[in-house]
Amino acid sequence: MTPYFRLTRAALPAGMLALLLSQQAGAVEFKMGTTTASVYGFAKLDLIYDVDNDLGDLAARPRILIDGQRGSDGHFTMHPYQSRLGFKTQTPVEGSPLVTRVEIDWMDNPPEGGDLRLRHAYGSWNDVLAGKTWTNFGSRLSRTPIIDFAPSPGQSKSGRKAQLRYSWNGFHVALENPDPDDFKDSVAAKFNPARGGYAPHPDAKQEVPDITLRYQAASERLAYSAAAVARRLSVEADGTGIDDSTTGWGLSTAARLQATERLALRGALTYGDGIGEYLQNNPSAPAFVNGDSINTISAWGANLGMSLAVGPGAINLGYGISRADVDDLRNAGLAGAEGANEQFQAVHLNYIWSPAKRISYGMEMGYHTRDVADGRDGNALRLQGMVKYAF
Repeated sequence: MTPYFRLTRAALPAGMLALLLSQQAGAVEFKMGTTTASVYGFAKLDLIYDVDNDLGDLAARPRILIDGQRGSDGHFTMHPYQSRLGFKTQTPVEGSPLVTRVEIDWMDNPPEGGDLRLRHAYGSWNDVLAGKTWTNFGSRLSRTPIIDFAPSPGQSKSGRKAQLRYSWNGFHVALENPDPDDFKDSVAAKFNPARGGYAPHPDAKQEVPDITLRYQAASERLAYSAAAVARRLSVEADGTGIDDSTTGWGLSTAARLQATERLALRGALTYGDGIGEYLQNNPSAPAFVNGDSINTISAWGANLGMSLAVGPGAINLGYGISRADVDDLRNAGLAGAEGANEQFQAVHLNYIWSPAKRISYGMEMGYHTRDVADGRDGNALRLQGMVKYAF
């Protein structure tokens, strides 16, 4: 058969109104022989005013100034770096669809954007997925639509990792890259007393892949998931006497309830010891070096949200908290531990609407807080708007 090329336009599948408006995308679809291919994406402009200190192109909570720190107030910026471009194919192979996807954006160096980043690059066939996509531990069920590119804290990780995944009847098991491309997640050597973040130990290593398990199901009104992760954390340094490994783990559950035709409710709980960045916006590291051994750091998080359809859009309200137990850091006398981040919180309130297909506007208020190990804290207010054109 002679291959042919046919161009059509088709909307991508969509869920409830609020999610549709925040993630709205279409596709330019065409066929080449037995392969259906589509190009999709959007151009998005973010307009940001930080009432307090500058949080960056996305809300970087470690930049919140705490008691005793000084900085300037009132910062404005606008950027297009969340804009997205993707390419997807589907081809029937031996009775099962072979799906491939590649997607990019311009947020390779958060919290500042501008550099090209590979978001997704994977293929799947016969229930086996190989490549980079959303971590299997994560669930998007609890994600209340927000305009800021920084996800709300407290839920399972909203990030992408290279992985090999098998799925069967709602169950998903994956081997994942223990050294992610897009974020830091390693054994800590010391902490930055100004921003509260940590410096990875230079001799930290990855011995085996992380293992993640997830079950997800849905009824007419309720969708829910439960997930677990196990990981190995190791440091081996020649000449220093440090040669140790320990196991980190985490559990998470999430749900979304369509309470009424207009109202959707969401929630998530996450806990672990050595969980690290599998907890979204974990204030601390998964573990730290204490003498010649590795000590894990426990952390937990919670996330709640609602979306109410109003007029041509939806009002979205979300709250998230993530907290780490950093007492052992201080007791061990780790460098910078007094200023180590202990807790992040965020509240988002927005209205996102669509005056026409493929066009979305939004206005948002975000209130963020940061607490550190010695009891100091701070807060920051961010006002944000967006214009998004999808194709």
